[in-house]
Amino acid sequence: MTPTLFDIQVAAGRIRPYAHRTPVLTCQSLNERVGAQVFMKCENLQKVGAFKFRGACNAVFALSEAQAARGVATHSSGNHAQALALAARLRGIPAYIVMPSNAPAVKQAAVAGYGGLITLCEPTQAAREAALAQVVAETGAEVVHPYNDVRVIAGQGTVALELLAEAPDLDVVIAPVGGGGLLSGVALAVKALAPRVRVIAGEPAGADDAFRSLAAGQIMPSVAPNTIADGLLTSLGSLTFPIICQHVEQIVTVSEAAIIDAMRFVWERAKLIVEPSGAVPVAVLWEGKIDLRGLRVGVILSGGNVDLTRLPWQT
Repeated sequence: MTPTLFDIQVAAGRIRPYAHRTPVLTCQSLNERVGAQVFMKCENLQKVGAFKFRGACNAVFALSEAQAARGVATHSSGNHAQALALAARLRGIPAYIVMPSNAPAVKQAAVAGYGGLITLCEPTQAAREAALAQVVAETGAEVVHPYNDVRVIAGQGTVALELLAEAPDLDVVIAPVGGGGLLSGVALAVKALAPRVRVIAGEPAGADDAFRSLAAGQIMPSVAPNTIADGLLTSLGSLTFPIICQHVEQIVTVSEAAIIDAMRFVWERAKLIVEPSGAVPVAVLWEGKIDLRGLRVGVILSGGNVDLTRLPWQT
């Protein structure tokens, strides 16, 4: 099932009491640096510091009372875990979060701080899935996948509704791509509301499975990705891939150097804390593999969760 514009609009109404309507900001030095008018959609300022709260919130508040009573569950070591825990707390229901045992202590603490009930497992995909299955068998909780879920995709698409409302007449929208929940939701909304606007994705060259998947016409798994953009390591999903194939013009890969340079520039000049994954769309403009000069470009700064003890420009 593919979400529709109506689903995204319903999601916008559903999450409005809980999610931030994040600002769309501009930076003259960035415009001059890349030769385009850039409109930054600041999901780094969203609750839990990332766009993930939108999808998790929509999924949690879309549940019936009977479903909600049993709680929600997922496996995640990143922003989705925190987002689902917070959304569940806001609805007053339990969130069962399976996390790998090697997940950073700060991330485990954040999930617990939002009220998530953590189950640790071995740091393998198989172990995560087995542990989640066990939790669901014991609790009856509703699984909310980080990106391969219609409710999550619709929630993430609300980013584009706000961006288009505040920055009309865009020529291009650029989003990062990992599992594709954000990109597919954004693409659906943009193409429904403003079909002439081009949708482009940015992806690290060291984790280019989406780029390869689009070229091959089938999902190419992410194998041993190597990038500082740790939010973009996952493979595309069965729901997100067809949407991306239909609505995304192209996926542009960017170097690690460009990601770091773009991230640092946004910190220094725009005064925004953005994580490497969130800097990837800016890096697309940085490297200039496609000519976007003179255009009005919306970029989605997807998150701002950074380990301040390990900044990439520090040696």
